[in-house]
Amino acid sequence: MIRIAKLPFAAVNSIAHFSKGLIMNARVDRFAPRSDADLLRLVQQQPLAWVVSGSVAEDNFRSTLLPILARTDAQGQQVLEGHFARSNDQYKLLMQNPKAVMLVLGANGYISPSWMQDKTQAPTWNYASAQFFVDVEFFEQPAAIEAHLRELVNTMEQKTPRSAAAAAWKVDDMGARYGSLAQRVIGFRAKVRNVRARFKLGQDERDDVFADIMTGVSEAGRTELHTWMREFNPGRG
Repeated sequence: MIRIAKLPFAAVNSIAHFSKGLIMNARVDRFAPRSDADLLRLVQQQPLAWVVSGSVAEDNFRSTLLPILARTDAQGQQVLEGHFARSNDQYKLLMQNPKAVMLVLGANGYISPSWMQDKTQAPTWNYASAQFFVDVEFFEQPAAIEAHLRELVNTMEQKTPRSAAAAAWKVDDMGARYGSLAQRVIGFRAKVRNVRARFKLGQDERDDVFADIMTGVSEAGRTELHTWMREFNPGRG
């Protein structure tokens, strides 16, 4: 069930329930993700997320940028996994109230009317984004922390460009220093209750305008944004 009234943000264009591999849109619209796969890919391409919790009125509002991993647990529920530094008091507040929002902004870019033959068009911004409403659970067993850190490092290193002669960095390269640093973090798994996602990728543009935008985005070298736009607009541009 989608609990729209309890969500803290208003005036959204897409609300989805991200649970057990299913998306159920409260209102189908052109900017909605096509499936859970789009949301997972969004996190994989842009794994640095804002973790937002608390209340400004109660003086316990906190927000932290953290790298995250997306996974599916044994019950089929979508989970976002990461870690806090123990010096960050946000994790202590989340232990008291585990509800948070995780904000992810993926491929995005300014769309200039200078690219278009029709100069009466207004500038805009295309993007893929998601707000994950989560319940946060913490883990601190050394073996679990090590498994998480190794997976996170290996995932990030696989995506990192380097010369052919350079090898990917490994946790073991830290030697004895790893043990002391690992003790300074606490891991978390954030179970996703709801998602608000918006993939604004030119779906509302006229065909001729969209074609001009695609040319401009391509010439600007925004490969990732161009790919998302092409996939969300099959047969256009």
